Amino acid sequence: MNMIKRVLLFVIINFLVVLTISVLLSVFNVRPYLNAHGLDYPALLAFCLIWGMGGAFISLLLSRKMAKWLMGVKLVDTKTSNPEMQNLLQTVHTLAKAAGLATMPEVGVYDSPEINAFATGPSKRRSLIAVSSGLLRRMSQAELEGVLGHEIAHIANGDMVTMTLVQGVVNAFVMFLARVLAYVVSGLGQKSSRSSSNSYFAYNMLVFVFELVFMALGWMVIATYSRFREFRADRGGAHLAGREKMIAALEALQKTRQIEDQRVAKPAFQALKIATGEKRGLFHLFATHPPLDVRIHRLQEEALGS
Repeated sequence: MNMIKRVLLFVIINFLVVLTISVLLSVFNVRPYLNAHGLDYPALLAFCLIWGMGGAFISLLLSRKMAKWLMGVKLVDTKTSNPEMQNLLQTVHTLAKAAGLATMPEVGVYDSPEINAFATGPSKRRSLIAVSSGLLRRMSQAELEGVLGHEIAHIANGDMVTMTLVQGVVNAFVMFLARVLAYVVSGLGQKSSRSSSNSYFAYNMLVFVFELVFMALGWMVIATYSRFREFRADRGGAHLAGREKMIAALEALQKTRQIEDQRVAKPAFQALKIATGEKRGLFHLFATHPPLDVRIHRLQEEALGS
């Protein structure tokens, strides 16, 4: 039944994306960017911006619902009588108040042995913090506060919106540059009408190839910003919960990082989690998170420098 729900959600999301972007293209009167006179660059740029930014922001708007469906997040009732859940809610609310959040985030738990947590949502007022059941079982109160401080810092910094903007801009430039280069390399518009069908085929194939190349380069840009925001959220967590608690939380994550749960390894949410599988060497350029030992060392250095 869960699989049917997830497939249905995927179909609905894609339908909404296509429908919304089609409406936006009509509203902004974006004409076909490829015509008999060549490439209409303003129309192409508008097309790419609407598709790139539109898709990213629709995903952001649906992020809380997607988390609940895809990750199986169950919200904690604010009137719960469960002491563990009461403590979780109270800790989140205390840290959120310290961070100056006007609206308390929703708090949820997802069933998994992995030791992890994430924050998502379209705005500071409509945010969600979710922790795994494994984290609640294995972490001490001090370590839990460090993790939650980190996630609250993400919300206070507006990281979800900023990440969406970065993703949208990268998407738009990938689409734009791929089509411009494909148009030039394929020679479309310079061939005789007799070979125009071959040129269109070459153009579409080149768009596909260039998009793959530029998406890889674009992901490096996104990953670089993502690593920066993780360092910043660590500093925020240290400010809210205390530096020792933030370091203790990262050390606990380092000791338990071998615990993996493929059921909740959703690509859409891996970058949002406090820790992911670490990449070294050249692959580090594509990592959304810095290595945990580097994050711990950074906090320790900042403590010595303060």
